[in-house]
Amino acid sequence: MLVSLIQREQAKDWYGIEEFARLVGRSPFTCREWCRLGRIEASKKASGRGAFTAWVISHAELLRFQREGLRKPSRDS
Repeated sequence: MLVSLIQREQAKDWYGIEEFARLVGRSPFTCREWCRLGRIEASKKASGRGAFTAWVISHAELLRFQREGLRKPSRDS
């Protein structure tokens, strides 16, 4: 199912949390936690709301997540 959703969507370079969450069928809160804990590779980028930053996930990471699932938790989390 995830494969068909991704194929129907036009591939982007980066996905925001809400869009990534919709594509993988999880809540935005859960996806933010995965980012924070390093379970998926994500970057913080300026969000256009002043000094605030927002998580973004690359298309390559979306494809990696599709193939392999979550990364193992780091020991310091």
